[in-house]
Amino acid sequence: MKVRLEMDEMWGRVYCKKTPCWLWHAINHDTGEIVAYVFGTREHNVLQKLLALLSKLKVEIMQVFCDDNFAYHNAISWDILQTGKRNTQRIECKHLTFRTRLKRLARRTICYSKSLEMHKIVFGLLINTLEFGCKLF
Repeated sequence: MKVRLEMDEMWGRVYCKKTPCWLWHAINHDTGEIVAYVFGTREHNVLQKLLALLSKLKVEIMQVFCDDNFAYHNAISWDILQTGKRNTQRIECKHLTFRTRLKRLARRTICYSKSLEMHKIVFGLLINTLEFGCKLF
């Protein structure tokens, strides 16, 4: 499957206010659907995990739109990489939706996930509900 992707990272808190957990995710630029996501720190190796996951899904990347994070420049070929905020509005809108729906992702709050596993579960439930229409009850 050939796609144009938007990639970005957003943080949430796990265990306490001082321990951020970064969500790295990729969405289809044309449809807005989430293609893949991983959790980790804000380092190169987490982006490598996301790219490995995309290759397992047999996603052929035609173009990548992202912000000017240093990790993208090192991991993605320059001929398909396009940086800047102009083409990342869909993924930024998803960030706003996630932060609105989950208080633990809000920027100025005392709420946080007590464990990384719970953070992943809650976020996975949110994505399944919002993106794929799965009903919990």
